[in-house]
Amino acid sequence: VQLQASGGGLVQAGGSLRLSCAASGMIGSVNVMSWYRQAPGKQREWVAHVTSGVGRSYADSVKGRFTISRDSAKNTMYLQMNSLKPEDTAVYYCRLSDTSLIYWGQGTQVTVSS
Repeated sequence: VQLQASGGGLVQAGGSLRLSCAASGMIGSVNVMSWYRQAPGKQREWVAHVTSGVGRSYADSVKGRFTISRDSAKNTMYLQMNSLKPEDTAVYYCRLSDTSLIYWGQGTQVTVSS
């Protein structure tokens, strides 16, 4: 399984970005796709996840501002990020976990200027 993340960039505070994560390969039908992020000097933290049953969950820090979704037909996950804050600056990683393994994509940089 390979994951390809894209959509990062530089945006001013209050702006929006949409991240995408495309999965390819043999993916188990029961799986969870997640976004994590890692800011400089900090540990990687969970941001949100969406299950194959389309259940969603968010970290408190992004709740109400970020929306996670997935297109199962395309094996693609999205993260719509609105009302961005400087503290959202980080490298964002996508992750897929099925019943046996965990896969990580390469990161995409999100920088929010004040």
